[in-house]
Amino acid sequence: MDRSGDAAALAEQIGPRLSARTGGLYRRLADEIAGLIGSAELPVGARLPAERRLAEALAVSRSTVVAAYDELRARGLVDSRRGSGTTVARSASRGRSRTDKRMPAGYGDSLFHRIAVGPGEVISLTYAVDPGLPELTDELTALAREDLPALLDDVGYHPRGLEVLRERVAEHFTDGGLPTSPDEIVVTTGAHQAIELVTRMYLRTGAAVLIEQPSWPGCFDLFGAAGGRVVGVPLDDAGIRPDLLAAACAEHSPAMLFVMPTFHNPTGRLMSANRRRQVAEIAAKYGVVVVEDNAYASWDPAGPEIPPPLAAYAPDEAEVLTIGSVSKAVWGGLRIGWIRAPRPLAERLARHKALADLGSPLIDQALTARMLPRLTQLTAERARTATQRKKVMGQLLTERLPDWEWQEPVGGSALWIRLPDVDARVFAQVALRHGVEVVAGRAMDPTGEHDDHLRVPFAYPEPVLADAVGRLAAAWRELRRHGPGPGVPLV
Repeated sequence: MDRSGDAAALAEQIGPRLSARTGGLYRRLADEIAGLIGSAELPVGARLPAERRLAEALAVSRSTVVAAYDELRARGLVDSRRGSGTTVARSASRGRSRTDKRMPAGYGDSLFHRIAVGPGEVISLTYAVDPGLPELTDELTALAREDLPALLDDVGYHPRGLEVLRERVAEHFTDGGLPTSPDEIVVTTGAHQAIELVTRMYLRTGAAVLIEQPSWPGCFDLFGAAGGRVVGVPLDDAGIRPDLLAAACAEHSPAMLFVMPTFHNPTGRLMSANRRRQVAEIAAKYGVVVVEDNAYASWDPAGPEIPPPLAAYAPDEAEVLTIGSVSKAVWGGLRIGWIRAPRPLAERLARHKALADLGSPLIDQALTARMLPRLTQLTAERARTATQRKKVMGQLLTERLPDWEWQEPVGGSALWIRLPDVDARVFAQVALRHGVEVVAGRAMDPTGEHDDHLRVPFAYPEPVLADAVGRLAAAWRELRRHGPGPGVPLV
């Protein structure tokens, strides 16, 4: 995936690391580009972005990029010719192993970067996670005392999942309006693996997969790695638009439809019951498998009622797979999720799961089984906290950044914000130098329709939110005052 000619994509990739290095800015920039040269991102012969365009994307002066390119030429890594621009030199491949298997950057790269490098002085708004629930301590202690002896006598391999957990997941679905039996459940290592297993089962090279536009960044990389063609379908307030969905099904004959009906990421919208029925009927008409991800389904009792999963509205001939997880509701470190599917599909998924890892960790499954009967109560408490933080975040943004625009989400953990007349990738570079890391809309919609949007989570304590908004406001003032071009001060 060579996206080197795209200045914004290259800037988005190197920007977070650029701010973490010491030394002159031009030399830091040269070092970061040099680190990519010869890889899948900047192979031999790849054209580097024009100096002015890269300067604008990084929100630095053009002279900084010119000096960085001069440094790369002095190292023999790039060549420049009038009319041809700057390209990676053939000699740059010398000394680099031919077995370099570094993964090319994907659309989720900006989202996952901070997870990989760990916390620092930068306030990272790239992901929205809460600490583990305090109830985990008591449950883990009780598990060690009451359940561990029997677990240690077990063989330890359960590709479909621990029986008691599958029973409680089935009860959870049934209580939520979707009658389910344990043999319709496959336990996974988080919702991410659930999506990966479904992708492996359904997508073939060249097959189309329909998604909501915008969508979760990781799905572009998962579906793309499987050879799928991602086709976005826009949303309205009730969810994915049925008229455009039907048109996309007729045009592309997709293998799969991936939706997040409950508190969609990144918009936080809640798909209505009627819309869920429409989506299920359209998918059944065109023979499209529906994969619904409800991993964000924390419910605030003071908020709107959440309809049953989309599968509850599906006609008999429809194939609908429903994904859930405790990672958002309970703790990100408890990597347990599940897929609900008709029995024959559940058996096929279990075979894929066995090939992947022979089964998710048994102690984690047992702990989840203990927590699951209280999941609705626990998520309600967490959702009330999120509602209060959302209110605080809205007030801060209204006071400090009044020209930013957003629609208050029904649920979820982030605001989907439109910036007036600004590419959000450029603003993200300025914000990073002010100590706050954000994800631009391009990561969630590669078509460019949401390049002026930011996803800004509010799942942080109120003092952190206030500090983050203060830094965002300072970055916005700088960008408005100097613009992304040569006037930006060197830092």
